[in-house]
Amino acid sequence: MRHGGKILSDQLVKLGVRRVFSVPGESFLAALDGLYDSGIQNVVCRQEGGAAMMAEAYGKMTGQPGVCFVTRGPGATNASAGVHIARQDSTPMVLFVGQIDNRHTDRETFQEVDYRQMFGGLAKWVAQVDQTERLPEYIARAFRVAMSGRPGPVVLALPENMLSAEADVPDFHGAWRTPVAPAPYVFDHLLARLKKAERPLLVVGGPHWSAQGQKALQEFATALQIPVVTSFRRQDYMDNRHPCFAGDLNVGVNPKLAQRVRDADCLLLVGTRFSDIETQGYTLVDPADPGKTILHIHADADEIGRVYGADLGVVCQGDVAIVALKAAVVDAGAGWPDWTAAARADFEGWQQPVVSPGAVKQEQVIRWLSENLPQDAILTNGAGNYAAWLHRYFTYKQHGTQLAPTSGSMGYGFPAAVSAALEYPERAVVCLAGDGCFQMTCNELSTAVQHGAAPIVIVMNNGRYGTIRMHQEKHYPGRVSGTELANPDFAALARAYGGFGATVTTQDQFAEAFAGARAAGTVAVIECVLDPRVLSTGASLAG
Repeated sequence: MRHGGKILSDQLVKLGVRRVFSVPGESFLAALDGLYDSGIQNVVCRQEGGAAMMAEAYGKMTGQPGVCFVTRGPGATNASAGVHIARQDSTPMVLFVGQIDNRHTDRETFQEVDYRQMFGGLAKWVAQVDQTERLPEYIARAFRVAMSGRPGPVVLALPENMLSAEADVPDFHGAWRTPVAPAPYVFDHLLARLKKAERPLLVVGGPHWSAQGQKALQEFATALQIPVVTSFRRQDYMDNRHPCFAGDLNVGVNPKLAQRVRDADCLLLVGTRFSDIETQGYTLVDPADPGKTILHIHADADEIGRVYGADLGVVCQGDVAIVALKAAVVDAGAGWPDWTAAARADFEGWQQPVVSPGAVKQEQVIRWLSENLPQDAILTNGAGNYAAWLHRYFTYKQHGTQLAPTSGSMGYGFPAAVSAALEYPERAVVCLAGDGCFQMTCNELSTAVQHGAAPIVIVMNNGRYGTIRMHQEKHYPGRVSGTELANPDFAALARAYGGFGATVTTQDQFAEAFAGARAAGTVAVIECVLDPRVLSTGASLAG
């Protein structure tokens, strides 16, 4: 006989879970007891949103579900930010929520929430486990659902009386599904359609990728001489130095790349949903009349043709498909070398720095990082105009070096950096954050210190919510409302938590500050004091 918390932890061990992220609550004490001698690391966080974001980042990095435990009511509502990220980013994640004693359901019991209603539109599957003996079944199913098709978050509610009750039940057994590529003739047919194009673009993105996928993509692009672009915040899917790499479809997209998407007569979409951001609000390609051939490969059949009708759809993981496509190339032929070279030239022109006002220039900070960090360094960020400098000027060299929310969630970068530093303690982990973005989750500095995570945070401080101020000045010029920030001394804040802190007020101070942060061996914050006129990579406040 085992209590429910022990059954749960034993099943997690069976499923290969090594680390979970949590904020403790009395609603799942039995689960905490089960974790006690399970061998699973429990990373105790300071707020449930940060815990869920760390779990989501774990899922992004490993391809295995990130696991998070939170308590009922306020704990679950706080964690919903991370669930939303996992949903929009197609990241496998399992959120366990402590629940009230199920014998008191529908009495508006203390912190009672119907999680099926609350998470119904956010998660892939939401369930409540009411019988202790069914825990292994529900948990194994949660992991399968989180990883199948288009990956995403699953929420399991765990009533406290169910967790503390005992049962005699075996762990759930069974092998994971192995990704399978379609028959070779499918890719032969796709290549035949592609070769009819005069101006094709290959757009790669989505959740499934690997170092093998990156290598195959680069070889495929070289063989066919086809330009490759990445979807929003998937820039590490291809070495950006490759002559066929033509940029990324982000919020502040290169105008010449945007025009190239309009001009293309064929889009080969691999893994990506080709959604709102990539299409600039569905304006680059009209869903009602695309005016081009669309060849769409995605792991989830429901995503093919969901917005854009596909002339040919293939259900397959992106990294598996690109390996099969590369193998299908027998005679590359002439390809599109001129079209590809022009796309590359547009990208290289876009990388030329636009000078920002002030003594600290973000374009120079990012260039310095790009030229001096190890090739396997992991870069994280949340949301805000500061991220545009990172996306535009940092050169990603290998897969697994970018952690960023395609959902556009502020506060994500720092929890993601803590998670990455725990998973890869031997690698450099750098978080880029705005002053507003960082303050949403900076309390996780305590989590980093407690668990020995040592990411370096670079806070771009312009004293405002910069993105909103930019839009405000466009629509209501001179009427500043609700966008100014009163900020702490970020370097002193880091030192107060036991970390390293430095303040950079001139460009020549940055390299020394970064060296000090690396040498400290603990979590570090470098505050870059920006000119208040700074807004975006191409505009100042005055403009």
